[in-house]
Amino acid sequence: MRQKPFVYSALGLLVFLLVWEIFPKLSLVSQSLVPAPSDLPAAFLREFRSGMWQQMVLLSLDHYAMGFGLGAGLGTIFGVLTGMYVKLEWSFAWLVRLMRPIPNLAWAPFAIIWFGVDQAAAIFIISIGVFWIVFFAAQGAIRGIDRELIELANAFGFRRGHEQLWKVLLPAATPGILVGLRTALGQAWMAVVAAELFGVSGLGARMMQASSLLATDLVVVYMLTMAVLYGLMDTIFVAIQSYLLRWKA
Repeated sequence: MRQKPFVYSALGLLVFLLVWEIFPKLSLVSQSLVPAPSDLPAAFLREFRSGMWQQMVLLSLDHYAMGFGLGAGLGTIFGVLTGMYVKLEWSFAWLVRLMRPIPNLAWAPFAIIWFGVDQAAAIFIISIGVFWIVFFAAQGAIRGIDRELIELANAFGFRRGHEQLWKVLLPAATPGILVGLRTALGQAWMAVVAAELFGVSGLGARMMQASSLLATDLVVVYMLTMAVLYGLMDTIFVAIQSYLLRWKA
């Protein structure tokens, strides 16, 4: 019974690839617009042998790691603090409502003006997209903690804010914060491409170069590269999450 979902998933993927292969091969769509799957390995090997693929992947991973780390770190800190202190949340309430609806891409002109077409601009755009997801996850996780736990901490003498934070709040809020971080992993990859479309070297910039030359096979290669990288990161994150939450098992 456990094999059935895998079989159906594999069958669905196989049918999709078959239809994708047939349409360009039978000239139902132009191959310059939609490359066949069978054309992708050769395109990947050309890019890999030239060293361009490795270079673009490393550049994007650098942007991704720094942008994600900055956004997640600040989002967690501010989310936890506003979750702990109601007056602090009230102080930032209207600022949050004003800033939250602004897409991270809308900050691109300022990123370019402030940092130029440089790595810092990409990191800035990525970190904004990550920040809000982690911020609301951390704030909600702290606010969702059972008040009885805090009362119990007070009964045992943990009355100071930092004592309650390390002994009660963070351990109890960790599952919710990790959910936000996992969601932000995917958002960060979308932000990476968006940030690099403005000329910062990386996977997004390479995709734009390829599309301008109608090298759609390369565009798909880099799309699949991002999908695989995200899949690997998500798998690693889930393993870390399971380890950190092993006490719940």
